Amino acid sequence: MNAEMAYPQFSANAGSDSLLDRVDARTNLAGSNKMEILLFSLGSQELFGINVFKVKEVCRAMKITRTPNMPHGVDGIVSLRGHIIPVLNLARFLGFDGADAAEQRTMMVAEYSRHILGFLVHHVEHIIRVDWDKVRATEGMLSNNVNLITALTELPDGKLVSILDVEQILATAFGEDVVGQVERVENGHERCVFFVDDSGVARKKISEVLDKLGVKSIQAHNGMEAWDRLKVLADGVQSMGGELHDQIQVVLVDAEMPEMDGYVLTQNIKSDRRFDGIPVVMHSSLSSDANRAMGKRVGVDYYVPKFDGGALAETLRPLLV
Repeated sequence: MNAEMAYPQFSANAGSDSLLDRVDARTNLAGSNKMEILLFSLGSQELFGINVFKVKEVCRAMKITRTPNMPHGVDGIVSLRGHIIPVLNLARFLGFDGADAAEQRTMMVAEYSRHILGFLVHHVEHIIRVDWDKVRATEGMLSNNVNLITALTELPDGKLVSILDVEQILATAFGEDVVGQVERVENGHERCVFFVDDSGVARKKISEVLDKLGVKSIQAHNGMEAWDRLKVLADGVQSMGGELHDQIQVVLVDAEMPEMDGYVLTQNIKSDRRFDGIPVVMHSSLSSDANRAMGKRVGVDYYVPKFDGGALAETLRPLLV
Protein backbone atom coordinates (compact mmCIF):
# COMPACT_ATOMS: atom_id res chain seq x y z
CA MET A 1 0.00 0.00 0.00
CA ASN A 2 0.99 3.62 -0.29
CA ALA A 3 1.87 4.66 3.25
CA GLU A 4 4.61 7.18 3.74
CA MET A 5 6.25 8.20 6.96
CA ALA A 6 5.15 11.82 6.77
CA TYR A 7 6.80 13.13 9.92
CA PRO A 8 9.71 12.14 12.13
CA GLN A 9 9.09 10.30 15.35
CA PHE A 10 8.22 12.66 18.19
CA SER A 11 8.61 12.34 21.94
CA ALA A 12 5.77 11.37 24.24
CA ASN A 13 5.77 14.77 25.88
CA ALA A 14 5.41 16.66 22.62
CA GLY A 15 2.76 19.36 22.82
CA SER A 16 0.13 20.47 20.37
CA ASP A 17 2.48 23.05 18.82
CA SER A 18 4.91 20.35 17.68
CA LEU A 19 2.23 17.86 16.73
CA LEU A 20 -0.13 20.11 14.79
CA ASP A 21 2.17 22.83 13.50
CA ARG A 22 1.58 22.14 9.81
CA VAL A 23 -2.10 22.98 9.46
CA ASP A 24 -1.66 24.67 6.08
CA ALA A 25 0.06 21.59 4.70
CA ARG A 26 -2.73 19.40 5.97
CA THR A 27 -5.42 21.47 4.30
CA ASN A 28 -3.70 20.52 1.05
CA LEU A 29 -4.77 16.92 1.71
CA ALA A 30 -8.31 17.94 0.72
CA GLY A 31 -9.23 16.10 -2.46
CA SER A 32 -6.16 13.83 -2.28
CA ASN A 33 -8.05 10.96 -0.59
CA LYS A 34 -5.33 10.74 2.04
CA MET A 35 -5.40 10.89 5.81
CA GLU A 36 -2.75 11.15 8.50
CA ILE A 37 -2.78 8.69 11.37
CA LEU A 38 -1.00 8.92 14.70
CA LEU A 39 0.23 5.43 15.55
CA PHE A 40 0.35 4.24 19.15
CA SER A 41 0.71 1.10 21.26
CA LEU A 42 -1.09 -0.20 24.32
CA GLY A 43 1.85 -2.30 25.44
CA SER A 44 1.05 -5.31 23.25
CA GLN A 45 2.22 -6.24 19.77
CA GLU A 46 -0.91 -4.70 18.26
CA LEU A 47 -0.67 -1.28 16.64
CA PHE A 48 -3.47 1.29 16.77
CA GLY A 49 -4.14 4.56 15.05
CA ILE A 50 -6.21 7.72 15.38
CA ASN A 51 -6.76 10.52 12.86
CA VAL A 52 -4.24 13.28 13.58
CA PHE A 53 -6.97 15.92 13.25
CA LYS A 54 -8.64 14.46 16.34
CA VAL A 55 -5.49 14.90 18.46
CA LYS A 56 -4.89 18.21 20.24
CA GLU A 57 -1.86 17.20 22.25
CA VAL A 58 0.35 14.31 23.33
CA CYS A 59 1.88 14.49 26.81
CA ARG A 60 3.13 12.33 29.62
CA ALA A 61 0.39 10.90 31.81
CA MET A 62 -0.26 13.13 34.80
CA LYS A 63 -1.80 12.59 38.20
CA ILE A 64 -5.38 11.41 37.76
CA THR A 65 -8.10 12.25 40.28
CA ARG A 66 -10.42 9.33 40.81
CA THR A 67 -14.11 10.07 41.17
CA PRO A 68 -17.05 7.86 42.20
CA ASN A 69 -19.18 5.95 39.69
CA MET A 70 -16.73 6.22 36.83
CA PRO A 71 -17.73 4.46 33.59
CA HIS A 72 -15.85 1.30 32.64
CA GLY A 73 -12.30 2.07 31.57
CA VAL A 74 -12.31 5.65 32.84
CA ASP A 75 -9.48 6.07 35.36
CA GLY A 76 -10.64 9.51 36.53
CA ILE A 77 -10.25 13.16 35.58
CA VAL A 78 -7.40 15.62 35.12
CA SER A 79 -7.12 19.38 34.87
CA LEU A 80 -5.40 20.38 31.65
CA ARG A 81 -5.06 23.97 30.45
CA GLY A 82 -8.25 25.09 32.12
CA HIS A 83 -10.30 22.04 31.13
CA ILE A 84 -11.45 19.22 33.39
CA ILE A 85 -11.36 16.17 31.17
CA PRO A 86 -12.09 12.47 31.70
CA VAL A 87 -9.23 10.06 31.10
CA LEU A 88 -9.94 6.73 29.44
CA ASN A 89 -7.48 3.86 29.88
CA LEU A 90 -7.69 2.39 26.38
CA ALA A 91 -6.06 -0.93 27.26
CA ARG A 92 -8.55 -1.55 30.05
CA PHE A 93 -11.46 -0.25 27.99
CA LEU A 94 -10.63 -2.59 25.10
CA GLY A 95 -10.42 -5.50 27.51
CA PHE A 96 -6.71 -6.27 27.34
CA ASP A 97 -6.01 -8.91 29.99
CA GLY A 98 -3.71 -7.71 32.74
CA ALA A 99 -3.69 -4.11 31.52
CA ASP A 100 -1.51 -2.22 33.99
CA ALA A 101 -2.47 1.42 34.47
CA ALA A 102 1.13 2.24 35.44
CA GLU A 103 2.31 1.00 32.04
CA GLN A 104 0.00 3.40 30.18
CA ARG A 105 2.36 6.32 30.62
CA THR A 106 1.37 8.56 27.73
CA MET A 107 -1.81 10.58 27.28
CA MET A 108 -3.28 11.59 23.93
CA VAL A 109 -5.69 14.50 24.28
CA ALA A 110 -8.38 14.16 21.63
CA GLU A 111 -11.08 16.59 20.55
CA TYR A 112 -14.18 15.58 18.64
CA SER A 113 -17.72 16.93 18.45
CA ARG A 114 -16.66 19.72 20.85
CA HIS A 115 -15.72 17.15 23.53
CA ILE A 116 -12.20 16.80 24.94
CA LEU A 117 -11.04 13.44 26.28
CA GLY A 118 -7.72 11.98 27.42
CA PHE A 119 -6.67 8.55 26.16
CA LEU A 120 -4.05 6.70 28.24
CA VAL A 121 -1.75 4.65 26.01
CA HIS A 122 1.60 2.90 26.40
CA HIS A 123 3.44 5.11 23.92
CA VAL A 124 3.02 6.95 20.63
CA GLU A 125 5.21 6.09 17.66
CA HIS A 126 4.94 8.39 14.65
CA ILE A 127 2.54 9.81 12.08
CA ILE A 128 1.91 8.14 8.74
CA ARG A 129 0.06 9.34 5.68
CA VAL A 130 -2.14 6.73 4.02
CA ASP A 131 -4.46 6.53 1.05
CA TRP A 132 -8.09 6.16 2.08
CA ASP A 133 -8.62 3.57 -0.65
CA LYS A 134 -6.15 1.36 1.24
CA VAL A 135 -8.20 1.63 4.44
CA ARG A 136 -10.78 -1.13 4.91
CA ALA A 137 -13.91 -1.00 7.04
CA THR A 138 -14.30 -3.67 9.72
CA GLU A 139 -18.04 -4.26 9.27
CA GLY A 140 -18.79 -7.96 9.12
CA MET A 141 -15.53 -9.00 10.76
CA LEU A 142 -15.74 -11.06 13.94
CA SER A 143 -13.93 -9.54 16.91
CA ASN A 144 -14.81 -8.63 20.47
CA ASN A 145 -13.69 -5.06 19.86
CA VAL A 146 -14.69 -4.72 16.21
CA ASN A 147 -17.38 -2.18 17.04
CA LEU A 148 -14.69 0.03 18.59
CA ILE A 149 -12.43 -0.24 15.54
CA THR A 150 -13.72 1.60 12.49
CA ALA A 151 -11.14 0.42 9.95
CA LEU A 152 -7.87 -1.38 9.28
CA THR A 153 -4.87 -0.45 7.16
CA GLU A 154 -1.54 -2.12 6.46
CA LEU A 155 1.95 -0.68 6.80
CA PRO A 156 4.68 -1.33 4.21
CA ASP A 157 6.25 -3.90 6.58
CA GLY A 158 3.00 -5.87 6.70
CA LYS A 159 1.85 -4.77 10.16
CA LEU A 160 -1.86 -4.09 10.50
CA VAL A 161 -3.10 -0.90 12.14
CA SER A 162 -6.50 -0.82 13.85
CA ILE A 163 -8.05 2.65 13.53
CA LEU A 164 -10.20 3.63 16.49
CA ASP A 165 -13.87 4.55 16.13
CA VAL A 166 -13.75 7.48 18.56
CA GLU A 167 -17.48 8.14 18.20
CA GLN A 168 -18.32 4.57 19.18
CA ILE A 169 -15.90 4.68 22.12
CA LEU A 170 -17.53 7.90 23.34
CA ALA A 171 -21.03 6.42 23.06
CA THR A 172 -20.01 3.15 24.72
CA ALA A 173 -18.20 4.79 27.63
CA PHE A 174 -20.46 7.75 28.32
CA GLY A 175 -23.76 6.92 26.64
CA GLU A 176 -25.33 8.35 23.51
CA ASP A 177 -26.54 11.94 23.32
CA VAL A 178 -30.30 12.25 23.23
CA VAL A 179 -31.84 13.95 20.20
CA GLY A 180 -34.27 16.53 21.57
CA GLN A 181 -37.44 17.96 20.17
CA VAL A 182 -37.24 18.61 16.43
CA GLU A 183 -39.86 20.50 14.45
CA ARG A 184 -41.07 18.60 11.39
CA VAL A 185 -40.49 19.96 7.90
CA GLU A 186 -43.67 20.88 6.05
CA ASN A 187 -44.26 18.33 3.27
CA GLY A 188 -41.17 16.52 4.54
CA HIS A 189 -42.36 13.26 2.96
CA GLU A 190 -41.55 14.88 -0.40
CA ARG A 191 -37.97 15.66 0.61
CA CYS A 192 -34.99 13.29 0.71
CA VAL A 193 -31.53 13.48 2.29
CA PHE A 194 -28.74 11.20 1.06
CA PHE A 195 -26.27 10.64 3.90
CA VAL A 196 -23.08 8.67 4.35
CA ASP A 197 -21.10 7.78 7.47
CA ASP A 198 -18.93 4.81 8.39
CA SER A 199 -19.90 5.02 12.07
CA GLY A 200 -22.95 3.02 13.12
CA VAL A 201 -23.54 5.42 16.01
CA ALA A 202 -23.53 8.40 13.64
CA ARG A 203 -25.88 6.72 11.14
CA LYS A 204 -28.30 5.93 13.94
CA LYS A 205 -28.31 9.54 15.16
CA ILE A 206 -28.66 10.99 11.67
CA SER A 207 -31.59 8.67 10.97
CA GLU A 208 -33.22 9.75 14.22
CA VAL A 209 -32.94 13.45 13.31
CA LEU A 210 -34.25 12.85 9.79
CA ASP A 211 -37.15 10.79 11.11
CA LYS A 212 -38.08 13.62 13.47
CA LEU A 213 -37.86 16.09 10.60
CA GLY A 214 -40.24 13.82 8.73
CA VAL A 215 -38.08 13.49 5.61
CA LYS A 216 -37.04 10.48 3.57
CA SER A 217 -33.44 9.30 3.51
CA ILE A 218 -30.98 7.11 1.64
CA GLN A 219 -27.82 6.00 3.41
CA ALA A 220 -24.39 4.59 2.59
CA HIS A 221 -21.57 3.29 4.80
CA ASN A 222 -18.50 4.79 3.12
CA GLY A 223 -17.57 7.33 0.49
CA MET A 224 -17.02 4.85 -2.34
CA GLU A 225 -20.38 3.17 -1.75
CA ALA A 226 -22.03 6.60 -1.59
CA TRP A 227 -20.48 7.77 -4.87
CA ASP A 228 -21.44 4.53 -6.64
CA ARG A 229 -25.04 4.85 -5.43
CA LEU A 230 -25.24 8.55 -6.27
CA LYS A 231 -24.02 7.89 -9.82
CA VAL A 232 -26.64 5.18 -10.28
CA LEU A 233 -29.35 7.55 -9.05
CA ALA A 234 -28.10 10.32 -11.35
CA ASP A 235 -27.96 7.95 -14.34
CA GLY A 236 -31.52 6.79 -13.68
CA VAL A 237 -32.95 10.30 -13.37
CA GLN A 238 -31.04 11.48 -16.42
CA SER A 239 -32.32 8.59 -18.54
CA MET A 240 -35.88 9.69 -17.70
CA GLY A 241 -35.18 13.33 -18.56
CA GLY A 242 -35.55 14.50 -14.97
CA GLU A 243 -33.44 16.54 -12.54
CA LEU A 244 -31.64 14.89 -9.66
CA HIS A 245 -32.28 17.81 -7.29
CA ASP A 246 -35.98 16.96 -7.53
CA GLN A 247 -35.18 13.52 -6.05
CA ILE A 248 -32.47 14.43 -3.52
CA GLN A 249 -32.41 17.81 -1.80
CA VAL A 250 -29.26 17.44 0.36
CA VAL A 251 -26.16 15.23 0.48
CA LEU A 252 -24.79 14.84 4.02
CA VAL A 253 -21.21 13.52 4.20
CA ASP A 254 -18.77 12.48 6.91
CA ALA A 255 -15.18 13.70 6.60
CA GLU A 256 -13.16 10.55 7.29
CA MET A 257 -14.35 7.27 5.75
CA PRO A 258 -12.69 4.12 4.42
CA GLU A 259 -12.07 3.77 0.67
CA MET A 260 -13.09 7.35 -0.17
CA ASP A 261 -13.21 10.26 2.25
CA GLY A 262 -15.84 12.99 2.37
CA TYR A 263 -13.57 15.54 0.69
CA VAL A 264 -13.07 13.45 -2.44
CA LEU A 265 -16.77 12.54 -2.44
CA THR A 266 -17.66 16.24 -2.27
CA GLN A 267 -15.17 17.03 -5.02
CA ASN A 268 -16.75 14.35 -7.22
CA ILE A 269 -20.24 15.70 -6.59
CA LYS A 270 -19.25 19.30 -7.28
CA SER A 271 -17.52 18.38 -10.54
CA ASP A 272 -20.62 16.58 -11.92
CA ARG A 273 -23.19 18.98 -13.37
CA ARG A 274 -26.00 16.52 -12.64
CA PHE A 275 -25.66 17.43 -8.95
CA ASP A 276 -26.05 21.17 -9.52
CA GLY A 277 -28.41 22.71 -6.99
CA ILE A 278 -27.84 19.99 -4.38
CA PRO A 279 -25.94 21.37 -1.34
CA VAL A 280 -23.32 19.24 0.39
CA VAL A 281 -23.32 19.38 4.19
CA MET A 282 -20.30 17.99 6.04
CA HIS A 283 -21.26 16.33 9.32
CA SER A 284 -18.04 15.62 11.15
CA SER A 285 -16.53 15.11 14.58
CA LEU A 286 -13.40 16.86 13.29
CA SER A 287 -14.16 20.38 14.43
CA SER A 288 -10.92 22.28 13.83
CA ASP A 289 -10.63 25.35 11.62
CA ALA A 290 -8.22 23.40 9.42
CA ASN A 291 -10.86 20.76 8.84
CA ARG A 292 -13.40 23.39 7.84
CA ALA A 293 -10.84 24.91 5.48
CA MET A 294 -10.36 21.52 3.84
CA GLY A 295 -14.10 21.23 3.34
CA LYS A 296 -14.40 24.72 1.90
CA ARG A 297 -11.58 24.03 -0.53
CA VAL A 298 -13.48 21.15 -2.18
CA GLY A 299 -16.86 22.86 -2.17
CA VAL A 300 -18.62 21.89 1.05
CA ASP A 301 -21.60 24.25 1.41
CA TYR A 302 -22.34 23.85 5.14
CA TYR A 303 -20.55 22.34 8.12
CA VAL A 304 -22.21 20.92 11.25
CA PRO A 305 -20.59 19.11 14.22
CA LYS A 306 -21.53 15.53 14.90
CA PHE A 307 -23.94 14.47 17.64
CA ASP A 308 -25.59 17.87 17.92
CA GLY A 309 -29.06 16.87 16.79
CA GLY A 310 -30.44 20.39 17.13
CA ALA A 311 -27.65 21.92 15.03
CA LEU A 312 -28.05 19.24 12.37
CA ALA A 313 -31.81 19.76 12.19
CA GLU A 314 -31.50 23.55 11.96
CA THR A 315 -28.80 23.29 9.27
CA LEU A 316 -30.90 20.93 7.15
CA ARG A 317 -34.31 22.58 7.65
CA PRO A 318 -33.86 25.61 5.31
CA LEU A 319 -32.40 23.28 2.67
CA LEU A 320 -35.52 21.09 2.72
CA VAL A 321 -38.31 23.65 2.43
